[in-house]
Amino acid sequence: MKKCIDDFNVFGKKVILRVDFNVPMNSNKVITNDRKITESLPTINYLIEHEAKIILISHLGRPKGKVNNEFSLSPIAEQLRKYVKTNVFMSEGIICDDTRKKLRNLRNGEILVLENIRFAPEEEANDEDFAKKLAYLGEIYCNDAFGTAHRAHASVAGITKFLPSCCGFLMLKELEVFSSLMLNPERPYIAILGGSKVSDKIGLISKIIERVDKLIIGGAMAYTFLTAIDYNVGKSIVEQNKLEFARLILEKAKNLGVEVLLPFDHVVANEFSILADYTVVDQTNFPDDWIGMDIGPKSAKLFAKEIALAKTVYWNGPMGVYEFKRFSKGTETIIKAMARNPYKMIVGGGDSSAAVVSLGLENRFFHVSTGGGASLELIEGNELPGIVNLQDKK
Repeated sequence: MKKCIDDFNVFGKKVILRVDFNVPMNSNKVITNDRKITESLPTINYLIEHEAKIILISHLGRPKGKVNNEFSLSPIAEQLRKYVKTNVFMSEGIICDDTRKKLRNLRNGEILVLENIRFAPEEEANDEDFAKKLAYLGEIYCNDAFGTAHRAHASVAGITKFLPSCCGFLMLKELEVFSSLMLNPERPYIAILGGSKVSDKIGLISKIIERVDKLIIGGAMAYTFLTAIDYNVGKSIVEQNKLEFARLILEKAKNLGVEVLLPFDHVVANEFSILADYTVVDQTNFPDDWIGMDIGPKSAKLFAKEIALAKTVYWNGPMGVYEFKRFSKGTETIIKAMARNPYKMIVGGGDSSAAVVSLGLENRFFHVSTGGGASLELIEGNELPGIVNLQDKK
């Protein structure tokens, strides 16, 4: 188990807090979903209440190592001011005279937000000298950015070489949830996997099939599996080079006694468009020239019944083209079924989490992860650069 921020005496100490405030904004730079900010408030408020001097680091978007005002953290600092009862200052840069001046004047319990860490090309390169310069700004390093924990970047991994390092409360919660999922899940345990590509989730599928009681596959992934067992899926997305993998997984599941559920009816469209003509068909009547866009209502109903009987459900990946409203019903059925289940309903993956939040149901779940890529890496059994070098509890 890793040390957490409450294992340190932070009074009067300069604490570098790495967060993941990479939040969506509209064209007017108004934040449209600030969940990533609110999820780190327990750590931030702990540091405020214990009178630390907080140096907050985050990235926003992909500025590609260049200063770009489009990705400035100024709106983030402004949003944070709405939630905390302390002064929040914004630096004009990252490691610069303005940062050093404001840091000298920072009082206990106050926050200094550095400018977008990815404005510096050294960040994503995990430059050791840059990481050392960042470390000179503080006395303790705390990582609460689960969403970037799988990135070997300077403010995530490199900095841990130079400061006492620990995790924040959000990071700790994420680690505990996924550890229990891997080591001791309550049963029956169902995994629901969707999204567009089998190739994106080979490691996840290979690992999770050994742990679950049932595996539900939806989204475009399902068409590769259906093709592998000789069903027609029209012009749906099929990864031809993953057909053998799909067959091996189905055979492995059979040998392990794991039931794999695939959709048996589909919402199909004549083209990939929000305005496309669409209809519902059974698997045996899939039109040759149409595209699968969502699981059908019969499949969604069956999957919902399975969810109702489970004590642990891990879901990663939409059941259809969720961004098109008319093809979002399968995903919404899964979300609502999980929201009704009082047991351990766990959501991982950026698209899946966003879908839950869009329906306003995140508080009905045991856990909605803030890190899609990081959660995948954990379940696959990989070490995360942003976690491995944090100090262990003795």
